[in-house]
Amino acid sequence: MIEFQNVTKEYPDGTLAASDLSFHIEPGEFVSIVGQSGAGKTTVARLIIAEERPSKGKIVIGGWDISRITARQIPVLRRQIGVVFQDFKLLQGKTVEENVAFALEVCGAKRKKIQKIVAQVLKVVGLDNKADKFPKQLSGGEQQRVVIARALVHRPKILLADEPTGNLDTITAHGIIDLLLKINSLGTTVVMVTHNPEIVNRVRKRVITIDTGSISSNKKRGKYQL
Repeated sequence: MIEFQNVTKEYPDGTLAASDLSFHIEPGEFVSIVGQSGAGKTTVARLIIAEERPSKGKIVIGGWDISRITARQIPVLRRQIGVVFQDFKLLQGKTVEENVAFALEVCGAKRKKIQKIVAQVLKVVGLDNKADKFPKQLSGGEQQRVVIARALVHRPKILLADEPTGNLDTITAHGIIDLLLKINSLGTTVVMVTHNPEIVNRVRKRVITIDTGSISSNKKRGKYQL
């Protein structure tokens, strides 16, 4: 599903954010990518969604070599990868339903299809009874569930969660992780970038540790270890 082949990312100022990274994530896996601040884990996430391009090496997503992806092709890639951000990025003037629907509207989906998909994903995340609420009326955990629902509208093969529990308390964070595990159990590949040891150790799935741009550990059923 995701393959990095000797990927290096060097910025114009000489900063080496990723150095000769090679790993393979199978369809249906739940993988945590961990590391200290500045280790390079966020760069890996950005490379996966083509926010960054590798300086060297090859990145393959679902059989598609995206190493030299064009700007026109990026929206096609993004429909295959749902992205969950730490800071929510919700439209404050729109309801829960409208926020989720917007991701389909910008792609020109028909109203009937939008209504059907929005209802489905809100049920998956447990917010079908709050479709008419605005973000400010929701808790932090509920807002993150809206973000997850929005990420699911294109039925992505991959869900990339970048610090999904960073702004949440422990109990709420556990609820979000349980939701990600549920989505994973339905067949979606989940890649979680995090610095939270408690969350990673609770999940007990595969852990890839990044240290100064390189992989220091890659364990099939691991813990958060730096």
